Amino acid sequence: MKIVNGYKLMKYAQDKKIVLPAFNTTNFEVTYGIVKGLQSTGKGGYVQISSNNLELSNPKIIKEMVDFAMEKLDVDVPISLHLDHGKSFEDVKNCIDAGFTSVMIDMSQLPLSENISEVQRISEYCHYFNIPVEAELGAIRGKEEAQALSENEGKTNPDDVAEFVSKTQCDLLAVSIGNVHGLKEKPNIDFPLLKEISRISKVPLVLHGGSGIPFDDVRHAKEYNLIKVNYGADIRKKFISTFGKAYEKDHNAFDLKTLSQRGINNVAKTVEDIMDNID
Repeated sequence: MKIVNGYKLMKYAQDKKIVLPAFNTTNFEVTYGIVKGLQSTGKGGYVQISSNNLELSNPKIIKEMVDFAMEKLDVDVPISLHLDHGKSFEDVKNCIDAGFTSVMIDMSQLPLSENISEVQRISEYCHYFNIPVEAELGAIRGKEEAQALSENEGKTNPDDVAEFVSKTQCDLLAVSIGNVHGLKEKPNIDFPLLKEISRISKVPLVLHGGSGIPFDDVRHAKEYNLIKVNYGADIRKKFISTFGKAYEKDHNAFDLKTLSQRGINNVAKTVEDIMDNID
């Protein structure tokens, strides 16, 4: 199977009444481990990479990595390739040109009117190529531009949701409801706020910062039109710890091939564990 269009993956999730996991990659080994884990579970999901991590690569290389992994593993589950936290029109264009099948544009650091304007421009472009657009409303703690926010600051304002979704024509809405990026801060999901947003939003919702959110909370959030949950920190930690443990055991460790394969398997196992617990 080839990488599938993001709209097709969303339809797959809605038909099966499941939440789609989205796993962040940076390099080949993590990419291969994510695809291997998805295939092992027999369920679909996203491989995604942020604009920040594309600084270490480029969209064409990431697309080729995913294609190679899917062919090598004879993948028969639907997988989309997604740009996470796209920071510019140029990033979006480059990813679509490379063959990405889903896009997030994150202009949440801007005032509401400017956020709407920028997302609207991206949506018009992406929809021409039949590519779905995820956008963010509110500021999620753990990102560099949101580090200083208190627990209640930056949460998605439900009064802005209808206007934002209508004017931007986004296809998915990433919300800030007490979820955080990374593993340093503890999330505290505001379910009354999530319920209110889901009542207003005409598009499915997305939770970033899945690595720190208890699985019970993710399963509960499914009741409120949640379609996608992002995971990055936990699989990166698992991959990095593979090499860290080997080094601590032997400071002269140099068998990169064996450690890389072990890292791939550890990422795949983490992906499997997550997918077994969110549905």
